[in-house]
Amino acid sequence: MADTDGKEGRESGEVDLEKVAQLVDALERDLAQVRGGSRDVQLLRDEVETLKNVLNSPIRRHHWVREGLQGMRNAIEAGLETAVADGLKAGRYIAEIGRILGM
Repeated sequence: MADTDGKEGRESGEVDLEKVAQLVDALERDLAQVRGGSRDVQLLRDEVETLKNVLNSPIRRHHWVREGLQGMRNAIEAGLETAVADGLKAGRYIAEIGRILGM
């Protein structure tokens, strides 16, 4: 029987794909507004695009989504100073990724 708060899914390695899709859409919109093409911002754009492709794939593997989320989180953390300077509210995304991954 599934927990109403979704913990059972997280424990089994599954993530809420709808929440991930919403997060990717929001991050993609915000990144479109970021001026400049620093290496860190481009890395984050690439991670977002990769995760978007995984979500649009006919075969969805939860561990691929988890890996994509970790890649996005790492890219945000690595480029935090650049992203913040460019107006991206990185903390919001890091917190949401943590919630999705059950951290």
